[in-house]
Amino acid sequence: MEENEHLGSAMRKRAFKQHELADAVNTQLINNGYEGTVSDRTVRNWLTGKTRWPHPRQREALEAVFGQTAEELGFRPPARRRRSSTSPENPVDRRNFLTGATGTTASVVVPFVGAPPKVGTSDVIRLRSGLDALMALDDTRGGHESLERAALAGAEDALAKQKLSATQRIRQRLFSVAADYTATAAWSALDARQGDRAQALLGRALYLAGMGRDPIVEMRVWNSYAMLAHQRGEHAEAVDSGLAAQTTAITKRDPFFASLAHARTAVGHSHLGDRQAALRSLGHAQDALGKASLDDPRPSWIAFYGQAELTAMTAIVRDRIGDSAQAEAASHKALASIPEQFRRNRALATTRLALAQIHQRDIDQACSTASIIFELMADSPIPGRMRSLLGDFYRDLITLAPDAAVAREWGDRFRTEWSRA
Repeated sequence: MEENEHLGSAMRKRAFKQHELADAVNTQLINNGYEGTVSDRTVRNWLTGKTRWPHPRQREALEAVFGQTAEELGFRPPARRRRSSTSPENPVDRRNFLTGATGTTASVVVPFVGAPPKVGTSDVIRLRSGLDALMALDDTRGGHESLERAALAGAEDALAKQKLSATQRIRQRLFSVAADYTATAAWSALDARQGDRAQALLGRALYLAGMGRDPIVEMRVWNSYAMLAHQRGEHAEAVDSGLAAQTTAITKRDPFFASLAHARTAVGHSHLGDRQAALRSLGHAQDALGKASLDDPRPSWIAFYGQAELTAMTAIVRDRIGDSAQAEAASHKALASIPEQFRRNRALATTRLALAQIHQRDIDQACSTASIIFELMADSPIPGRMRSLLGDFYRDLITLAPDAAVAREWGDRFRTEWSRA
């Protein structure tokens, strides 16, 4: 049996693992109106050469995924076989014969009434696509109650399917999906600054991630725990959570996740006033991001991260350790590269820019910058986390320039927007 090196090479080029290719092919099958029936074992059979010529629907899906013909992917059609002189039996006639011959035979070919519905890969893919839609909403509007409810409904759906008839592999993947939905609900509560609810949901998400053996969700949960601890002023715990994120299995395999874990740890160190540890963690984050392949497929929740977001987090660290000029420069750099669809993140980075400016006593410029946030979020309520950050800006403003006309004007605008939010 000869291994399919062409397919293996195509998978390596696109950083596909076996289960990831199975998911991609199943997505194509479902989009074409068919059931997604490709499993890890199917892909393994393709790679080992056990399956030399996949089913036509699978070949079509494979060609769509890679943009190459089946032959270019190393598959070979079987030699044309000589037809038998005996006409093949019509499968419909055979089925009618079997079902009409005896009641016993009929009970074999007719599905048992009341049999539990089957759950398969197509259900997992459908549920994961719902996660992508929720994350797109979060990128624009931020965390809010409707998003949280939708995420919890997705988790319930996944867990309900997990209880139905399914293979152990599918059950595990459904636990993973439920964990991701629950982590999304937790993130929404965190962004809305609903700390107690966020903590309860994070604990649930961590449990489900363990059941699903999903190190990516585990890393996501610890990243959120670090942010929650920061909101509560528990900065040592924020560092501990960042370190826990660094020890998850995914950070060992993918430096992209490791970079985020180091950056989150740097923020924790900066709030503790540990300048050297903060800068060291930032250095590790930059080094790891430099080693990461940016084209690898990753879940939608981490799409916000990259060089632009690391630069925005650098601005936070620099401002906390007293380097406000460097923080301002980093904020400008981040805003020049954060994609437009991440509107909430752009508003947060703008707030950080205003804070860096006011910490340099540039009152007029800081107020002008902070006003941009209201335009960015004009058609949506301001999430709790952003409102809290704006509150920090306002406190610094009235402390540094309580009698300045521009400060009074900005304060009036802030109170109006606060009431709207």
